[in-house]
Amino acid sequence: MPKLCILDARTLGDDIDLGKLEQFGELAVYATTARDEVVERIRDRDIVITNKVVLDSAVLQQAPQVKLICVTATGTNNIDLEYARARGITVSNVAGYSTRSVVQHTFAMLFYLLQSPGYYDHYVKSGQYANSKIFTHLDRSFWELYGKTWGIIGLGTIGREVANLAREFGCQVIYYSTSGANYNPDYARVELEELLQQADVVSIHAPLNERTQNLLHYQRLRLMKPHAILLNLGRGGIVNEADLARILDEGLLGGAGLDVLEREPVSPDNPLLKVRERDRLFITPHIAWASREARNTLLNEIANNIAAYLTGVPRNTVVTTA
Repeated sequence: MPKLCILDARTLGDDIDLGKLEQFGELAVYATTARDEVVERIRDRDIVITNKVVLDSAVLQQAPQVKLICVTATGTNNIDLEYARARGITVSNVAGYSTRSVVQHTFAMLFYLLQSPGYYDHYVKSGQYANSKIFTHLDRSFWELYGKTWGIIGLGTIGREVANLAREFGCQVIYYSTSGANYNPDYARVELEELLQQADVVSIHAPLNERTQNLLHYQRLRLMKPHAILLNLGRGGIVNEADLARILDEGLLGGAGLDVLEREPVSPDNPLLKVRERDRLFITPHIAWASREARNTLLNEIANNIAAYLTGVPRNTVVTTA
């Protein structure tokens, strides 16, 4: 009977039933795993399930039993794929499980920044509205999406879904291909500088690589309209965080919403935490992917990957021995 372990179960949430993985063998579940705990926990395991715990050659060399690594994410940068290939270890990932969740969070972040619901809720509940002489309160104006331009950086699966919804709101959608290879006739493809100058909303749905690292720095952020809203749901490192903090403090941008940061958890000295006008900035702790439905889909796909491997038909495989 195979032996399995999950190294960082807390990243899947306490409301997800891991019991379905017990059908495959003896399962050890660890909420989190520190670097110095990895070898001991995987040494006698055949199947290792991980989200962000690093499994490099230094670790895997000490775990000769490992035959399958299941990454509970799309990205596999925490796995030494070259070593896995040389050792004959199959590595599988999961793609597309969180598209709807990320798209939903994109619009949630936009409306939080655009419509100031927290401010207006506080205005009512604090008693200020009860003492008002008029029926409304107009201290924080907002604008409609209809007729505005939405610029998308990275028109992949998530970017296309965001584009479709933005168009339903009456937006003109333009996009910038970070690879230079993406062409979609449904939307206008433009260069990055043009997108930043034209868009009222800019949302990022691109991976972090050599083409996107530090893509939006001070000079490019300055190209954006002063009322525009920037949303990063791609990866931290695409937006220069110090430059974004500076742009916000200088009042050159309407607002920014970030679900991803260059360092996660956030560094205590991150300049974004010291932005003066805090209402211009909305940061969530990398949760866009994490609806209950998305996490359940993720776990089901992991189970399917394990079942496929054990029956000799690997699926969603990054590195395979087949």
